[in-house]
Amino acid sequence: MDSDEETLEETVEGALDDDGMPHGFCTVTYSSTDRFEGNFVHGEKNGRGKFFFFDGSTLEGYYVDDALQGQGVYTYEDGGALHGSYMDGELNGPAQEYDADGRLIFKGQYKDNIRHGICWIYYQDGGHLVGEVNEEGEMTGEKIAYVYPDGKMAYYGHFIDGEMLEAKLANLLSVEEGKPQFEVVPGSPVYSFDKSTSSCISTNALLPDPYESERVYVDTSLISSAGEGLFSKIAAEVGTVMSFYNGIRITHQEVDDRDWALNGNTISLDDETVIDVPEPYNHAAKYCASLGHKANHSFTPNCHYESYVHPRFGLIKCVRTVRAIEKDEELTVAYGYDHNPSGQNGPEAPEWYRVELKAFQAAQEK
Repeated sequence: MDSDEETLEETVEGALDDDGMPHGFCTVTYSSTDRFEGNFVHGEKNGRGKFFFFDGSTLEGYYVDDALQGQGVYTYEDGGALHGSYMDGELNGPAQEYDADGRLIFKGQYKDNIRHGICWIYYQDGGHLVGEVNEEGEMTGEKIAYVYPDGKMAYYGHFIDGEMLEAKLANLLSVEEGKPQFEVVPGSPVYSFDKSTSSCISTNALLPDPYESERVYVDTSLISSAGEGLFSKIAAEVGTVMSFYNGIRITHQEVDDRDWALNGNTISLDDETVIDVPEPYNHAAKYCASLGHKANHSFTPNCHYESYVHPRFGLIKCVRTVRAIEKDEELTVAYGYDHNPSGQNGPEAPEWYRVELKAFQAAQEK
């Protein structure tokens, strides 16, 4: 993101002054293959210009005496962009960063190219981190907070580089000039980063997620023979995160090699990992830290699964509404079994799903 170019100039396309220096609008290609297009005055960048770096990233802004000054835009090779204030070629002042889809992922200050002061980091799932960064620009300190997607409930306390070490439940009361004010909930338990492994679902399996506890409960499902189901405690708008799906982390091969009867609470996290809530953790008396595995299947669901970066569980899945939900409505998701697996006759799914699929398809044909 630094606009200085220390490599030797290799070629110049454009007008030169009497000393052979770029003068006017020129394109200068450096030995590093970086390229600059913009206005020069006797060999120094002056006016609007844009660097094209060898890795595909760019830096555009207004140059004075060979250094970027004022507002500049650094665009990453993936299309994300950082809009910031530059002083003598370095980021100094307010900045905002966006991902390749234009979503805000950072808001705060920079000092000498390093994040500085109160900064906000926004996750795609709606949660965010906020606090005063350390000298290295990291979310490290004892007054850092993770804020849930509702923008109110938070964990406030000690974080190291964005990872929750020890924090208590808190409420975000206000934000004034970018500075948040939190109030810790009296009597709050202590929460810590507690990512599951292949053998440990949680070190505190009976500590509920407070955000989830305000939004869902488990009761007998309204779906025949489905056992327990997940229900909404509140009326919720479309796009609301309702529940979280944590579990032990196993491989796809482990899932494929065992009987379908053991895969009742499995969900694919990515190409390598499957989240599983096996016996006895499918019983609330043994595990209630998250409840997303209690949502039953429907071919016309009111929710779907999405990836979620949770401060306690790490990368997991969440249950998010796809339409408005009424209080006490059962939450359902489409389990997403492959209906047309190669080399097989029928869907790659347990028998109950095959039966329900045939019934649903028959009803659709009527």
